[in-house]
Amino acid sequence: MYSGGDAVNFGATILDADGLRLSAEEKKFFAKADPFGFILFARNIDTPEQVRALTGEMRDAVGRNAPITIDQEGGRVQRLRAPTWRNWLPPQTMIERTGTNAAEALYLKYRLIADELHSLGIDSNCAPLVDVAGPATHTFLRDRCYGTEPGVVALLGRAVADGLLAGGVLPVLKHIPGHGRAQADSHLDLPMVDATLAELSACDFAPFEALNDLPMGMTAHLVYSAIDDRPATISPPMMRLIRDQIGFGGLIMTDDISMKALSGSLPEIARASLDAGCDIALLCNASLDDRRAVADASGRLDATGQARAEAALAARRTPDTVDIPALEAKLSSMCAGLTYG
Repeated sequence: MYSGGDAVNFGATILDADGLRLSAEEKKFFAKADPFGFILFARNIDTPEQVRALTGEMRDAVGRNAPITIDQEGGRVQRLRAPTWRNWLPPQTMIERTGTNAAEALYLKYRLIADELHSLGIDSNCAPLVDVAGPATHTFLRDRCYGTEPGVVALLGRAVADGLLAGGVLPVLKHIPGHGRAQADSHLDLPMVDATLAELSACDFAPFEALNDLPMGMTAHLVYSAIDDRPATISPPMMRLIRDQIGFGGLIMTDDISMKALSGSLPEIARASLDAGCDIALLCNASLDDRRAVADASGRLDATGQARAEAALAARRTPDTVDIPALEAKLSSMCAGLTYG
């Protein structure tokens, strides 16, 4: 695996691969496009040895220690699964089971997840999810949420982030500025939120403001009619609000720009998101031709985005030394022996 210094002016994309190893065409493309980082899906996962080889190939292709992320929330959304890796209860279930010990339980859970990820060469995770759940939260999101009270959600989100960071894995805060009011699945439709700015500020935005020091964040593909008639990902007013009111100073990536909530061609969406104020366009599950087109449209990070990218990478650290079996046993006892689903 490449271990040299980081390059400058990374490509303004995070991209994925088709399978268990990079094809010759993918290696050539990634070398030219130089994406900021990569993301893995279930189709990229087989054995620990295979995943380590793939993450090594990705970094070798760009000639630097590029970040590699994954969705490993636990529960319905996790790419690493049994029997090779742990299956996890959904966050909501674990929080309900552990009650007043939920913050400690989530810290332990994500410290264990970080151990699994880091051993494979994966050094980022798309968590914590601090969307505040409500009565109408869509089922695609509901059991992934940490609660209905902004203060509790922020506290638990901090525990998740701290567990990941302690294990050498960068957290990605999502979905900025808040997905909890969505009554539609943004993978399939464009959710519309009609709450007032005051309501959003008091509830939805609050956990993101409390965690605005985290190194990376991911946008929400929602329209907040009080701010703009465009989805947050491609809305300059919303991106200014995220920077100025919420105060998030880290690297901002889009949620997957191939989701049906966004309309237009993939290169158009990528360019619109970057022009709005996102730093990185995340493209998943696309053909190699589409990846090429999005990389061309996205270009390279500007000076401000590059500085945020370098700051995020600087937050990576060597995992702390812990007794993993002891942490696992402690978590299991906190969850009445039913930590895993």
